[in-house]
Amino acid sequence: MDAASQQKILGYFIEEAKEHLETIEQGILDLGGAADDTEQMNELFRAAHSVKGGAAMLGYSSIQKTAHRLEDGFKIFKENKINVDHQLESLFLNAYDVLSALLDKLQSPYGLKDEEGQEMVKEAEPQFAELQAYLESLANGETPVPSTASAPASAAIGEQLRNHLRQMLALFKQEATPANRQQLQKVCVGLAKLDKETKSWQTVLKAAHKAIANQSHSFDLLAPVVIKELKTAGDHLDLGQTQNITLSPELKNLAIAKVPQILVPVDPKHAAQTLAKAFNKKQIAQLVQMLSS
Repeated sequence: MDAASQQKILGYFIEEAKEHLETIEQGILDLGGAADDTEQMNELFRAAHSVKGGAAMLGYSSIQKTAHRLEDGFKIFKENKINVDHQLESLFLNAYDVLSALLDKLQSPYGLKDEEGQEMVKEAEPQFAELQAYLESLANGETPVPSTASAPASAAIGEQLRNHLRQMLALFKQEATPANRQQLQKVCVGLAKLDKETKSWQTVLKAAHKAIANQSHSFDLLAPVVIKELKTAGDHLDLGQTQNITLSPELKNLAIAKVPQILVPVDPKHAAQTLAKAFNKKQIAQLVQMLSS
């Protein structure tokens, strides 16, 4: 098989794997619902199984092993009555993040080197083992004591934040459909779950969730405010500086606005460009007339 054909097959695998990862992520974010929905649980199992099979076919053993660990976890979930708690969600998200990071490496310009992938899997092995043990305890009707060591380290939180923000940015670049707004809101829910105890973090995410739901707000208006706000708040969260997390007036106004809003830059050139996007020629002429009077 020539290099062009191999690259084409790899492209197919990456696109398919990204769809499966989205299924897995959304399922983990709604793990409580999946526990009561056999078909949704089967979808999660099939998604992990498909990624495992594709990676095995192409020889990416690190992706294969990671997908297999997730598949094993979903298998226990399928076959037993599991009570979902925050610790279980966090453990599943940690495993998902490893798989997502491996796929990001694979589609990067330099690709995924075997030794690099194996090292990532080796570092994540304690998390995989704890997920398996935690699930088995829950399946046996035990009440496992969450390990303090399993709480996401700063690096793990940082990686989850970056993954969520990358997903949000990609969605903002698409058309502002109800489905895309819903996906953006799900990203907000996922971010909120990173720290349920910090009220200021929850306040920022609820405001972003509400602002995105307002169909009067265009994605061009929302994206710069929401991304900047969540990036700033997320950096404080990652550094343990939760006391510095605050809700900006811009995002607050977007969250409570009942009518469309436009954020006009101070720079006249940028302001003109913003207004040109928001209004038609007749409306702009009316604005000029009002400003001149």
